[in-house]
Amino acid sequence: MLSMVSKTVSQHIINYISTSSGSKRLLLQDFHNLELPDRRQDSAILEHYRSLGLLFKRCTLLLPTKERLKYIHKILTEVSCFKFNGCAAPMQCLGLTCYGMFLQTLTAGWDELECHRVYNFLCELTNLCRKMQMAVCSKPGQVVWQKMIEEPTDEFSLKGLADAIKLLYDTSTKEWTADDVISLIDELSVVPREWLLENNARLLMLSGNNICFTFMASKAVNGRTIELARLIVFLALVCEKELYCMDWTVKMMQKVCKVFSTPVERNNFLQNVANAFACVIMEMLQSIMSAQTHAVSASHVHEFLMSQPSASQLKKPLACQGSAMSGRL
Repeated sequence: MLSMVSKTVSQHIINYISTSSGSKRLLLQDFHNLELPDRRQDSAILEHYRSLGLLFKRCTLLLPTKERLKYIHKILTEVSCFKFNGCAAPMQCLGLTCYGMFLQTLTAGWDELECHRVYNFLCELTNLCRKMQMAVCSKPGQVVWQKMIEEPTDEFSLKGLADAIKLLYDTSTKEWTADDVISLIDELSVVPREWLLENNARLLMLSGNNICFTFMASKAVNGRTIELARLIVFLALVCEKELYCMDWTVKMMQKVCKVFSTPVERNNFLQNVANAFACVIMEMLQSIMSAQTHAVSASHVHEFLMSQPSASQLKKPLACQGSAMSGRL
């Protein structure tokens, strides 16, 4: 607090922070060491950078805005995880989150003009506007959109995108609602052209049970049961291809059944699932018969053979669920 009214005190603090011992003590960098349960480690380091932002706010109060920003930037550049492409494991890193907490605390209460100066300063130093423009205007990166609409892809091609979706869905951030995430997945799989449903199913599985169920429940609530039934078929197909346990698809389907409010709706949904299996198997069979090359034919034969056990394993729960609902009717 004394640094806010005394240049001498503030200069002593600034000088201490600039020393190697000061920066080592204050600029904690254990952004990947998340060993404590219940996110306590996350909270501890975020709270540290909130306090650090308050310290910098007070000890640089008497400096002009431009000088404050130059000094703070000089100190923070010592942390590699605060730089673009500076972290080797960004998906498991809290570095940028802590940097954001620091800046938020530093600029809290500043008027709009001062905040614009901060933004312009960061843009000038990091070339932020150009990087944002490149990200928005360039072709997609790891997720090859053209491949998504032409042929089934593998888990590796979608894992990065699934991890990003899980971060957005993280309930602790409270920045994206479930509806926002559902809309994002819907848009991703149809723009600029619609993905193969198998790739869409794979993305949902990689995104985790909560996101997958929320997405499917949304379709159920909105009456998109035919789309939902076909999606379940391809979830089963992906399980069969990747040697996942088919019980996962069965339990997910049974969970979705509970979303429907009446026995009639549930029965219609289950009938749609049975019809979807029949249609997909016929489509695959027709593709095999009309294929012109051995490679294409072999691929379709493989998918067709995969679909048979998938349908068989889902047949019993479908029948049981249907019988139970017929009894209620």
